[in-house]
Parts: sequence; structure tokens; C-alpha cells
Amino acid sequence: MQNRLLTLSLIFLLGGGILFAQTKGRASYYSDKLHGNFMSNGERYNKDSMTCAHLKYPLGTILKVRNLSNGKEVFVKVTDRGPHTRRFVIDLSKAAAKKLDIIRSGHSMVEITPYYENKVPYRWTNNPNDKEVDISFIPAAGFTTPYWQLDSTFLAKKNQPHKIKHLQKKVNKILHENLNKTSKK
Repeated sequence: MQNRLLTLSLIFLLGGGILFAQTKGRASYYSDKLHGNFMSNGERYNKDSMTCAHLKYPLGTILKVRNLSNGKEVFVKVTDRGPHTRRFVIDLSKAAAKKLDIIRSGHSMVEITPYYENKVPYRWTNNPNDKEVDISFIPAAGFTTPYWQLDSTFLAKKNQPHKIKHLQKKVNKILHENLNKTSKK
């Protein structure tokens, strides 16, 4: 019983880093000198983007930050680690700081809550006429491109010649030449 209690407490303490993330504290914002520097997620910092730095939340988490002095809210994405001081809980981009009106003072008390979209994967109905997906927009000639394939990086890779196709053309050319040589003999 003691071993089970000990392991549960260790799991709670070690795995509960996000549970203990501060929800209220002081927020500051990035300096203009950092514009263009790399962040922890590998992207470059842009002072006009809605990003932030937080120590506890995973990279890519969307946070709702509310200024406690004036009630203004903003949604930011965690793209960096920091602030590395006990005075502040979160570092905001300059655009997010402007929306919260903390540029003049340089810092402000904020409330931080993670934002998770509520997605319902399937809706059960007893009515057979209720369709989960409306497929009436699909043309008869073929299907449309899925939204995940509309990414510009995917299209750039799709338009590049594939190595195997290039090698296959060479092999076909060599085979065709060899067949012509043997047929002439």
C-alpha cells in the first residue's frame, strides 16, 4: 500500500508540471532587438505575431491571456521558453502586448488559461437522413483536394520531380536502347 501511494505521489509530482503552471502573474513583452531571432520551436520571432514564451506549457499550446487591470484578452501561441526570472510568468510578443495595453507600463498582472477547442468527432442520430458530412459539393468528375494537402510546402514538394521517377526514365531509356540494338542484329 505504501509503495502504491509513493508511486502515485511521484507520478503526480513529476508528471504534473502543467497542472502547477501559474495562472496569474506578471507579463512582460519581447524587446524589438529580438525581432528575427530563432525561438525554441525553430521559427523566427516576428514582433507582429501573436506568440509568447512560457516555461511550463508545451510548445504549440494556445493560451488565453487576460489583463487584470483593464479586462482585455488575447490568444497567443507558446513558441518559446521563458521568462527566465521569478518576477514574470509569461513573455508576450509586441503585438500581443499592444492588444493588452501593457506597452507603456512594460508589464502587467495577467491571468493565463490554456485554450482547447472542443471538437466532436462524431454526432450520433437516429435519423438516417441526417448526414454527418455533406458530400453534395463534390464534383462528379473527381474528388476535391483535401484541406491538409493545400499546404504550400506540400504543393512545393508535389511539383518537384521525384528521384525514383527520374531514375525510372533513365532505366526505360537504357532498356529501349538495348532492345533496339538487339532487334537490329
